Amino acid sequence: MTKDLKLTIMKAQNGSKEAMSKLLDENINLVWNIVKKFNNRGYDKEDLFQIGCEGFIKAIKRFNFDFNTELSTYLVPVIMGEIKRFIRDDGIIKVSRSIKELSYRIYECREKYFKEKGKEITISELSKILEISEDDIIEAIECNVKPEYIESTVGNNEDGLTIFDKLSTNINEQEVSTNNLLIKQCLEELNDRDKQIILLRYYKQKTQTEISKILGISQVQVSRIEKKILKGLKQKIA
Repeated sequence: MTKDLKLTIMKAQNGSKEAMSKLLDENINLVWNIVKKFNNRGYDKEDLFQIGCEGFIKAIKRFNFDFNTELSTYLVPVIMGEIKRFIRDDGIIKVSRSIKELSYRIYECREKYFKEKGKEITISELSKILEISEDDIIEAIECNVKPEYIESTVGNNEDGLTIFDKLSTNINEQEVSTNNLLIKQCLEELNDRDKQIILLRYYKQKTQTEISKILGISQVQVSRIEKKILKGLKQKIA
């Protein structure tokens, strides 16, 4: 963090509206990028943007230089949390009709495939059959499952490990709240196979053995790949 940025943050924390406005202007794209994550939820973008700006101001006021982290890394979960809180208090998250229809098509396709092949269909296969991008398919699937939180227990493990534990960096983790958006941004950089392993493991709660059958590789390979992915995510999030 530069000395100028640190000084601007300190001024904003001491009540300078000019400094706060400057920081917001410099991070306006970050707020909008977070707002875009809530597209097709039935809320006006401008309303969510205003909520995001409120979260931004709260984050700046709470920011502690002892966190030893980049400002954006701290801003994202706070802004995201503010918008989620607004949606939660306003009511159940709304899902568009097009997403619902796509979810049903995916469900029918998966059921038919399983009956014919005796195994789970992959994301890439769904994409080819339905002629829809893998990202759109993943979004539709996620809309139909219970949201996963950093504090959620991973799969059916008996040691009670959470996703947060799996991605632990031991660097001021109690202060730095890593959330789903940060993880998703990192996942977007993975190749299709690695992304599918994470989706199946942590969103569909599949075991490594089940994943090995879906991908046609050994359980040992799945384990090695998963460890490699998590190690990479830890480094990026740190």
